[in-house]
Amino acid sequence: MSAISARIPALARGDRGRALSWLRYAGTPLIVTAALLTDYLWVHSMRLDSIEQRTLNREYLVSKTTEHLKLTVIATVLIMAMAVPLGILVSRVRARWFPPLILGLANIGQATPAIGVLVLLTILYGPGFGIAMTSLVAYSALPVLRNTLTGIEQVDRSLIEAARGMGMKPAQILLRIELPLAVPVVLAGLRTALVFCVGVATLATFVNAGGLGDILVNGIKLDRDPVLITGSVVTASIALLVDWAGGLAERILKPKGV
Repeated sequence: MSAISARIPALARGDRGRALSWLRYAGTPLIVTAALLTDYLWVHSMRLDSIEQRTLNREYLVSKTTEHLKLTVIATVLIMAMAVPLGILVSRVRARWFPPLILGLANIGQATPAIGVLVLLTILYGPGFGIAMTSLVAYSALPVLRNTLTGIEQVDRSLIEAARGMGMKPAQILLRIELPLAVPVVLAGLRTALVFCVGVATLATFVNAGGLGDILVNGIKLDRDPVLITGSVVTASIALLVDWAGGLAERILKPKGV
C-alpha cells in the first residue's frame, strides 16, 4: 500500500510535466491563431473604405506574405551556406587573433543599422531584391557564425583525443563528432537569425523588394489603423512561428544524451 501511495505523486508529477511540455510547444501556435483570428474578426466588423479594401484583401495579403517569406528563407539559406563553413574554418585556424577578427567584422554588420546599409547600397547600386538580400545577410549572419564557432569549441577535448587515438582523420572527427555535438548551439543561432530576418525584411519595402513592409508603410502613409495593425499582427505572427519552429527543430535534431 505504501509503495502504491509513493507512486501516485510521481505519476502526478509526470502528468504535470507532460502537460507543461505540451503547453510549451502548442502554446505559440494557439496564441498566433488567436491573434490572427481576432484581427480577422475585428477587420471584418468594420466598414472599410476603398483604400483599405485594396490592401486588406486575401490576394494582396497572401502576395505580400509570400514575398516576405521568400526574403526570409533565401536570406537564411545564404546565411547557413556562408556562416557555418566560415565558423568551421575559423575554428581550424590556430592563430589566436583570427577568430576575434572575423567575429569583429560580423559584429560590424549587425551593429550597423539595417536601414543605413539599405540606403548606402541603394545609392551605390540602385534599389532591388539583391540589395535587400545583402542587408539581411549582413545583419543576421552573426548569430549563426558565432554559435557555430562556439559549438565546435565547446566539444569535450577528451572525445576528440579519443577519436584521434582510434585513427580517425580530422574530417571524420569534424563530421562525426564535432558538428553533431554542436548542432543544438548552431540551431540556436539559426533560430535567432531567422527572427532577425523576419523583422529586418520589413525594410525591404524601401528598396522595392516587397514584403509585409509594404502593408506597414501603406498604413502609416495613408493613416489607416486597420491596415497598420493587420500588417503588424501578421509580421509578429510569422516571427513567433519561426521562433517556435526553430525550438522544435532544436528538440528533434538534438543528439541523444546531450
